[in-house]
Amino acid sequence: MASDTDLCHPARQPSEPVLSVRQVLSLERVLAGEPEVVAGAGQLDRPVRWVHVAEAADVGVMLTGGEMVLTTGVLLAGDEAKQAEYIQSLHRAEASAVVLGLGRAFPTVPEVMRRAAERCGLPMVVLHRPFPFAELTEEVQCRLVRRKFAAVSLSETVRTALTGLITAGAPLGRLLDEVAQHSGCPVVVTNLAHRVLATAGERSAVDDVLRDWERIARQAGGAAGDGWISAELGGRGERWGRLLLCGYRGDTATGRLLADRAAEALVLHRMLGGGSARSWEEQSAQSLLTDLVFGVVPARQVLPRARAAGLPVNRRTFVPLVVPGGDPARLGRVLRMLGLPGLVAELADGVTAVLLSLARDQHAEALTAHFAARLRDETDPAATVAAAEPRTVWDDVPAGLREARHVAEAVADSTAALDLPAVVRLKDVHLRGLVRLLRDDPHVQSFAERELDGLLRGAEPELLNVLRTYLATGRNKSRTAQLHHVSRPALYRRLEAIQGRLGVDLDDFEQAASVHIALLAHDAQQG
Repeated sequence: MASDTDLCHPARQPSEPVLSVRQVLSLERVLAGEPEVVAGAGQLDRPVRWVHVAEAADVGVMLTGGEMVLTTGVLLAGDEAKQAEYIQSLHRAEASAVVLGLGRAFPTVPEVMRRAAERCGLPMVVLHRPFPFAELTEEVQCRLVRRKFAAVSLSETVRTALTGLITAGAPLGRLLDEVAQHSGCPVVVTNLAHRVLATAGERSAVDDVLRDWERIARQAGGAAGDGWISAELGGRGERWGRLLLCGYRGDTATGRLLADRAAEALVLHRMLGGGSARSWEEQSAQSLLTDLVFGVVPARQVLPRARAAGLPVNRRTFVPLVVPGGDPARLGRVLRMLGLPGLVAELADGVTAVLLSLARDQHAEALTAHFAARLRDETDPAATVAAAEPRTVWDDVPAGLREARHVAEAVADSTAALDLPAVVRLKDVHLRGLVRLLRDDPHVQSFAERELDGLLRGAEPELLNVLRTYLATGRNKSRTAQLHHVSRPALYRRLEAIQGRLGVDLDDFEQAASVHIALLAHDAQQG
């Protein structure tokens, strides 16, 4: 006989349209039998893939998982060992629930079966009135078949609609709008570092999702739960992003099917467009900056989108810039070379806007000059940057961008070029500069996530800070303890916790170097 510990493993996830135990119990035919949940009440959302009538004690050998088993218990009466084994066999087979009809073999709830079901979390339901099991079996099977047909029909409808949009040359946003219309929930596309590249759905619902995006994405991204359904984006053995349905209200299997169809369409859209994941980032930036410059929506409503897109917004200095005739791709490359967080997008009238987001202790004027000097070196010796006064309040950013546009228009009327000196060099930051240069590469994003997963998934900012200091000081324990105001024994315990969560030995140079580079990449991605 298996132990209680062995018995209490989670049920498998459904791979096709299902009903939940709770939904089955709410059916009119079941309610006529006066059902009472006597065990496993906290597991009523388990999926029911099929309904099966079975009496034998070793019923589990006939099941494949996800069945709701109906029984009168005629072969179990008077034998408590068989009663316990019956429940254990159901649990080993990952049945969704057991329904016992009282009267024929058991006038009251059999305590042995109830206790066994409660121990392993198997929902046990008794029917107080005689109930024809055949009616329930027929109704549930019919409902499941209809759901499966509806899911397949939805899948084909979505596939046809998205293929038509791709053929017509529709932009990414139009495809996502179609997916959001069919899913009835916000749709989000991210890269591997959880930066939001595009969204669709009702604006207020999307904003709710994007608030506190970093925490939400790490908890829900990549897993189905509470309506969060994820599908990977990529091809040829390489992942470069993911699509998420956020708060999908239908059954999980249908949601997965919908997400898969959407992901297939997005991959095809990318392939036919000849672009890259970065071009989607540029589209996201263009939408953000256009809304800010032209006041399409208040700046405060744009803030969650900017944060989720990877722009640091807390306690920052914002520097609005405009480059007449600038190429967004080239300007973006210059930003990455310099390790400066910012948004770049082409606006109307052939000008490109750049919004830098700097730490409060950074010299905005000097960094603007450095950006302009590097722009000339990398693109065009006559390139000109128009800059507005730095803003420390997000609500003032639209006015700053409009001010920069006015400056750009004045420069366009002049034959004189602006001579902005370079004052900061990339070589000064050494390894950090290289990591920042590569931070948008999917391989680097995947490497950082994998190396730091044990700390990032557990949301341990304190341990991350200790690790950051320890590596930055050359693994100097005394200095690290001093900077964090803790005793050496306390530091040792934290380092042991870090090593345990990451599965590494920080005394090993190669492993420590790997973690250090991953941490630098993570910090670069977070701005």
